Amino acid sequence: MQNFFKRHEKKYLITQDQAAALQNIISQRMNKDPQYLVQNLYYDSGNWDIIRKSIEKPFYKEKLRLRLYGLYSTDSQAFIELKKKYDGITYKRRAAVPVMEIKNRSIGEIINSSDSQIHREIAFFLKNNTVSEKVYIAFRRTAYTGIKESDLRITFDNDILFTLCPRNKCCFDGFNPGNGRRILKPSQSLLEIKTAISMPFWLARALSEKSIFPSSFSKYGVCYAKHIAGGKDCFQFVNKGEEKDAA
Repeated sequence: MQNFFKRHEKKYLITQDQAAALQNIISQRMNKDPQYLVQNLYYDSGNWDIIRKSIEKPFYKEKLRLRLYGLYSTDSQAFIELKKKYDGITYKRRAAVPVMEIKNRSIGEIINSSDSQIHREIAFFLKNNTVSEKVYIAFRRTAYTGIKESDLRITFDNDILFTLCPRNKCCFDGFNPGNGRRILKPSQSLLEIKTAISMPFWLARALSEKSIFPSSFSKYGVCYAKHIAGGKDCFQFVNKGEEKDAA
């Protein structure tokens, strides 16, 4: 897997009907990956300083997360990711680590176990930010990769659920990706378009035809702003995929 990323990322909050219509178009020009589960742990300070700064839309911002693809197992590999955004361009640094090495260790202990460039960048972030596990977010992702445009990647995220991290509990161990509170309504989907260069004309035309327009959206940001800081419980708790969402 690639460990360094520099790309333009645009997000779109769309309906399931728009998602289906767009997928019909892009499937003719892109390869589709099997749907997969993405699990994330976001790190923040005790006062939520990282996400509070991020949602203010500064010229430069960064956040730290731990990501796992698929279900948790003893032989899984997770990724510690430092994601930065500067002048509209996203930069991501990613360090792989076996999940069994995460158990009973702080994020600092894991990072200090290596002296690679990526580990040093993350260690510098941790030196300037006292953080701990704060929010767990899981979702189902359908991804497409360009055939002719090899730098083009399009993803559709659904069933986005979050859970607040209990204190002194280790990472993904014990979390159930089918449980949590919804960040989006079941009728909504989050579209992300990622490219190292400009968006191809055929895709820009498809977005216009389907009335799909960019939206400033962050899963972690919406989780904090609506459910944590605002104390607004927009959608009810989902238990193993049961549909109990409020209208």
